[in-house]
Amino acid sequence: MKIGIAALILGYVLSQFYRAFLAVLTPVLKTDLGATPEDLASASGWWFLTFAVMQLPVGAALDRIGPRLTTAVLLMVGAGGAAVFATAQGPGALVWAMALIGVGCAPVLMASYYIFARQFSAAVFGTLAGMVIGIGSLGNIAASLPLSAAVDAFGWRGTVWALAAVTALVALAILVLVRDPARVQHAQRGSVLTLLAMPALWPVLIMMAACYAPAAGLRGLWAGPWFADVFGADADGIGRVTLIMGLAMVAGNFAYGPMDRILGTRKWLVFGGNALLLAGLAALWLRPDQGGWQPVALLAVIGFFGQTFPMVMAHGRAFLPPHLVGRGVALINLFGIGAAGLMQLLTGRIFAAAPAEPAHAPYAAVFLTYLLLVAAGLVAYLFAQDRTD
Repeated sequence: MKIGIAALILGYVLSQFYRAFLAVLTPVLKTDLGATPEDLASASGWWFLTFAVMQLPVGAALDRIGPRLTTAVLLMVGAGGAAVFATAQGPGALVWAMALIGVGCAPVLMASYYIFARQFSAAVFGTLAGMVIGIGSLGNIAASLPLSAAVDAFGWRGTVWALAAVTALVALAILVLVRDPARVQHAQRGSVLTLLAMPALWPVLIMMAACYAPAAGLRGLWAGPWFADVFGADADGIGRVTLIMGLAMVAGNFAYGPMDRILGTRKWLVFGGNALLLAGLAALWLRPDQGGWQPVALLAVIGFFGQTFPMVMAHGRAFLPPHLVGRGVALINLFGIGAAGLMQLLTGRIFAAAPAEPAHAPYAAVFLTYLLLVAAGLVAYLFAQDRTD
């Protein structure tokens, strides 16, 4: 089972890579394909939206078919999407490619969470969940300076073709190495509607919708054009900035993992972390044109404190009945990823509608949008029932 989990984590490394690599490719895609920040926001948004829409069938498939076949088949679809990206001749093809890659990446994290929920103690679920995201965030790091170096050496098309091949190989490894847990024999029936009828779950779902989108959106896209347009950064400069933010995100995942057991609370750990995320977004919105080390430091703050995803997942997991674990973790994930996708589309529209001058003005509007989202999530989460295992 351990080697199977390792294969799933490798798949999640790819998932983290694909959701973040457009920031570094911004300059070359603008030059070669004429892709604007709005085009890339749309492509990134469709990655998140197809990923999110797939969560409902993925959750059902985990409960009925198991993680092995579900993940291997869909990740092979993602390999096909990478091939479409590598052959793109215009911004429209990037949207289709990212949508297919989103479908492919949809099951990899939930498959490992399903196995953890079924085969490990509930008390360590948050730690294991954070561990997977922490290791998987190496993909986030790879989508920074290493990606920039690969593009310089092999071109962006050659680099993405190599990624398509690696994705296909990981899909095959999952097919061979993952072992499905024993099926749950349960007399009760249920569906996603059963879960949505649970009042205790709704504040957690709203918090999930608010907590993940800012760091994912800024790291996955907006950091690139912001540093290029406002501070004149090139691909290598963007790579360095996104590397720092990526490292902060890795550290945040590992830091949050065991904290619920140390502090004896999940609710207030999540609330406090997102309050600090809100402070970072406020500082970014107030001074989007401030150069030097400050914008990099603020991105690192947002990256670190914006990693409550596994802890919110653990909070929601505590309310799920055993026979609906697959659907439950996928539903919680849908709210996080779906909100991130909608926010990419929304911030793309807001960016296009905002005044073009001064150069930082449209980015301030983007930062304000994320700030308001997190503020709304914190208000809703005040009504959450705290629960630890």
